Amino acid sequence: MLTGGEVSDYRAVPALLAMPVAKPRLMLADKGYDGDEVRQSLLMRGVMPVIPPKANRRTPAACDFRQYRDRNRIERMFNRLKQARRIATR
Repeated sequence: MLTGGEVSDYRAVPALLAMPVAKPRLMLADKGYDGDEVRQSLLMRGVMPVIPPKANRRTPAACDFRQYRDRNRIERMFNRLKQARRIATR
């Protein structure tokens, strides 16, 4: 699901949850996805949200930062794909 840069991350959540994939155990996401509705919908589907709380949240939700470190691998993969695209389009 691709959205514009100015579009909120919340708009992509229903499309992400409707994807026909095997049942995931965890959802690794950044602070843009931190919201009670997102967390509740994930928990109701049996998916553990691994989302760090926003700084302005009154009651910060728990986050397993050990699991959240794996998100770095995903970010590095996307960075490599972007670099390959840059070389391919020259």
